[in-house]
Amino acid sequence: MEALALVLVLGALLVLVIGLASAVRVVQQFEHGIVFRFGQVQRGGQLRPGAVRRPGLTLIIPVVERMQKVNQQTVTMGVPAQDGITQDNVSVRVDAVVYFRVVDPVKAIVNVQNYGYAISQVAQTSLRSAIGQADMQELLGEREKINTRLRGIIDEITQDPWGILIERVEIKDVSLPEGMKRSMARQAEAERERRARIITADGEFQASKRLAAAAEIMSQDPAALQLRLLQTVVEVSAEKNSTLVMPLPVEILRFFDRAAGGGAPAAEPGAEAKPGLSERLAKAEEELAKAAESAPPLESVEDVPPVIGLDEPKPHHRLGDAARHPEVEAGRETPAEKEPPAGP
Repeated sequence: MEALALVLVLGALLVLVIGLASAVRVVQQFEHGIVFRFGQVQRGGQLRPGAVRRPGLTLIIPVVERMQKVNQQTVTMGVPAQDGITQDNVSVRVDAVVYFRVVDPVKAIVNVQNYGYAISQVAQTSLRSAIGQADMQELLGEREKINTRLRGIIDEITQDPWGILIERVEIKDVSLPEGMKRSMARQAEAERERRARIITADGEFQASKRLAAAAEIMSQDPAALQLRLLQTVVEVSAEKNSTLVMPLPVEILRFFDRAAGGGAPAAEPGAEAKPGLSERLAKAEEELAKAAESAPPLESVEDVPPVIGLDEPKPHHRLGDAARHPEVEAGRETPAEKEPPAGP
């Protein structure tokens, strides 16, 4: 009898230990526990906890109650790539990522069978809808706007019925057809070339304005022009194996221009105009002719005064009989000397 009683006591203790072990549950910090009693969500009262058990140690009634844990961490879920046609009839392939977390564990367990799979399907359909409502430029350059639109569409479906908050939706990649990529590359290259030409033309325009201003300043002061010429000569001569060809100075060119009479600068008002080279030569010839006419007849060629500045003197003055008979200059006899002597 004592042995039977001992066995019964040991069995009772074993059942008690097993019951306590099955009744004790541990809820992690990032989890919430949902307790079902006979398949229904337990309703809390004054002396018993409700359906949602907080993190820590909790007890349930074995066989009668069952607890299901719900993770309340932010979950990252990738959305498979979706093919679609944009508003401007361009075929694209877009994939995205969704960030969500459970805010109402009871709704997430009771109202939807598998909230992760359900959110994935809603995200795929919403992504295709967003692709059709946007054009290609908006899809490539205004992703934040499309992300906000996608988040609003998915959150409206999941938050109230399922107790799931959509924190963020991001478009990961947009794949374009190869032909469209080449067209966009050519367009971008043409745009860059256009901007480069505009910048170059603007630079040349600004440089031409500065050069025109510099030329105007130098034209008012010839010394500045000569200084610039000397600076250029110094810069060129500093290079190795360089041959420097010096042009005629500007003053010499201006002298010949004034001597020719065609490029003489305009005389100032009230100043006496200077005669040109041809006028001075004509005036000198007239004076020589007048002097020759007024001079007395010369007896011989040696009496002719030399004309300074002329290579070959011109017979503008009277030379008498010697000038009219050039053979006198050669030392030949005059016709009078050649006459034969008179006869006896």
